[in-house]
Amino acid sequence: MEYFSYFLVVWGLSVLWSLQTQTAPYGRYSRGGWGAFVPGKFAWVVQELPSFVVPILVFFYADCPKAGLPLNQLAIILFLIHYFQRTFVFPLLIRGGKPTPLFPFVLAFIFCCLNGYLQSGYILKYTDFSTASNARIVAGLATFLMGMLINIHSDHVLRNLRKPGETAYKIPHGGMFEFVSGANFFGEIVEWTGFAILNWSLPTLAFALFTMTNIGPRAVHHHRWYQEKFDDYPKKRKALIPFIL
Repeated sequence: MEYFSYFLVVWGLSVLWSLQTQTAPYGRYSRGGWGAFVPGKFAWVVQELPSFVVPILVFFYADCPKAGLPLNQLAIILFLIHYFQRTFVFPLLIRGGKPTPLFPFVLAFIFCCLNGYLQSGYILKYTDFSTASNARIVAGLATFLMGMLINIHSDHVLRNLRKPGETAYKIPHGGMFEFVSGANFFGEIVEWTGFAILNWSLPTLAFALFTMTNIGPRAVHHHRWYQEKFDDYPKKRKALIPFIL
């Protein structure tokens, strides 16, 4: 588990480095050179699915001495709720959706396999909540839920920017979009930061760091894209962190 966690940290930092000079090849930045294209909705379901299925397999088929403890169960349920939404709900709500290049799709699938096992395996085998303060548990849970709500609401805003038949990009407004261009990314970072606070382990901290390094730069890229495309883009809106970045 420890080596998997360090591998996740190194992977995240390498992604951060690579995204300094190029954009992630998906959505509006999709381009050739990354292998064949996979249909967007199919790609979302398949690449996210291991994060939902693997924890269930670990729970039922692995030796999990902490599986019967309420807080350990709560942590796994939170993880599964997120990935149920991302695997089975979010793709069905996508309107259109551009194809995903094969190479990023494969990497996402591998990540979800690895991280699904790392998070669930550690929580169900090793995480000890007996010394956790009530303040930390409440803070972690509240932060996780707040981040999830921001993420889901921001996706809702983005989906409903265009009326049926429209194809032009528009400026998102409402919710956290009043403060940052990457409101959906901000929400997910807050979510997994809360998860790390709740569990306070090397694997959950590594996952939170990976999330920041992977989708944080995408928010910056979106912000620059909006500024270049729209002359009337809100001047006070930041890229990722309200009032700061």
